[in-house]
Amino acid sequence: MEPDVVVVGSANVDLVLPVRRIPRPGETVLAGEMTRGPGGKGANQAVAAARAGAHTAIVASLGVDDAGELLREALSASGVDLALVSALEATPTGTAIITVDDSGENSIVVAPGANGELTLSEAASRAVSGAKIVLSQLEIPFPTVQAAAAASSYFVLNAAPAAELSDELLAEVDLLVVNETEAELIAGSDRSALLKRVPAAVVTLGGAGAVILTRGADEIAVPGVPVDVVDTTAAGDTFCGVLAAALAAVSTTDAITASDLTNAVRRANVAASLSVQAAGAISSVPHGDAIDARYAEVYL
Repeated sequence: MEPDVVVVGSANVDLVLPVRRIPRPGETVLAGEMTRGPGGKGANQAVAAARAGAHTAIVASLGVDDAGELLREALSASGVDLALVSALEATPTGTAIITVDDSGENSIVVAPGANGELTLSEAASRAVSGAKIVLSQLEIPFPTVQAAAAASSYFVLNAAPAAELSDELLAEVDLLVVNETEAELIAGSDRSALLKRVPAAVVTLGGAGAVILTRGADEIAVPGVPVDVVDTTAAGDTFCGVLAAALAAVSTTDAITASDLTNAVRRANVAASLSVQAAGAISSVPHGDAIDARYAEVYL
């Protein structure tokens, strides 16, 4: 059976350092006990989509090392199809070093490793072409993102980390998901200018929620869900993965309406609010029953 959601993206081992505050340039701070776990934007988003109930596959590259095995085990345990994951003998699995301060804010540095060699194989291209929703990010080579976009019937781009994007790539995007910083880099200070480059966009606003922008329609605000924040790591990835799963549940992507997109963003918003209440990346991603219960409390 073809997957409903295919995530083309990165997979990293996360080295997490708890600190009282994130260091300023030139400053050294002492950290608490380091933890090591599975992460990476692509892996996080694939887990989020799978835990939300979508049949999900990931296209990713891992090294043949203990970090790669850690990621395989975590993805498999969450129900993500690994048939399209490649193993590289000579290149290590990607690594992210994450500092998390007392307020839950984080700072991340990524060594791409195997992610930097990810390409779209023939099998991956077929899976991408057959999927309802294809989701990608920018921790992998741009040509691979471009190839996935061109092969997709409905392409969601989470333009993170922030980068300048070509018109050629954005012409293939059906839905752009960005935070405020990423939106400003692409479209300047007026976020509505995003619609000059893509037909629809979701701008996430952290604890304030998100806004939905669609050509020919008014902006739709989705308020945030107030929670006590423990760790913001993977909150944006949780949002994207659950959004993709919710869109894949629509009978046909040719008929995604403003109401469908609003409901999907609401579910994504709820899921992200649950994720920030737990520490870690994949370990913080909520399951479908928890999302359903919180969604009912907030919106029904």
